[in-house]
Amino acid sequence: MPEIEYDNFVKINLYKLDSEFRRITTIEKVKAKKEFIQLIASNSSEHLVSTYSTVGTRSDADFMLIQNSKTVETFHALSRDINQSLLGSYLQQSYSYLSIRRKSRYKHGGGAPKLKHDYKYMVVYPMTKTRSWYGLSQQERQDMMNDHFRVGKNYPMVKINTSYAFGLDDTEFVLSFEMDDPSDFTSLVMDLREVPAAQYTLTEIPIFTTINMPIDEAIDSIA
Repeated sequence: MPEIEYDNFVKINLYKLDSEFRRITTIEKVKAKKEFIQLIASNSSEHLVSTYSTVGTRSDADFMLIQNSKTVETFHALSRDINQSLLGSYLQQSYSYLSIRRKSRYKHGGGAPKLKHDYKYMVVYPMTKTRSWYGLSQQERQDMMNDHFRVGKNYPMVKINTSYAFGLDDTEFVLSFEMDDPSDFTSLVMDLREVPAAQYTLTEIPIFTTINMPIDEAIDSIA
């Protein structure tokens, strides 16, 4: 088995703004937004925090925060600050995923992938394999993953990132795909449905299609 090479932890949080926020005074809104933007900026100076909007793509979330850090305590600190903020009192955390990046256990799977956050769109979803997948030999799985990798190489315009949530969250993997054209991702997924490894996927929902956006623009698009 290939030597394990772990990298940063990854935390993905999706938030929904309570409609009551739209009813507060303009002065309070401006104050809340300014405080929240500064909060994200101050945390971004210590570790990577990227923001994406889900307005227009999901009805159960308004924006997504992705954190990359060497420690889990960093995620706790940001969540605490958000909870104690004025805007945070109007936010509901719709979804949350904790994972870690590591080197793939399959040859040609690459090292621990790094999110670039410079593409226009990102699609994120959790995935869990069937128990029967782990009953296969390493070579059987490698052979099927080779087909998987070959398909992926046909779509260089889609940046694929896999982080591992085994024992950390309710899923096994958290997949992130960056691209400038969502139709490229649709074509990739359709092709991947036809590879043998696809039959060993147990779940891969919910799916979040997000738009790369500065936090101030993401918040302004909500209220």
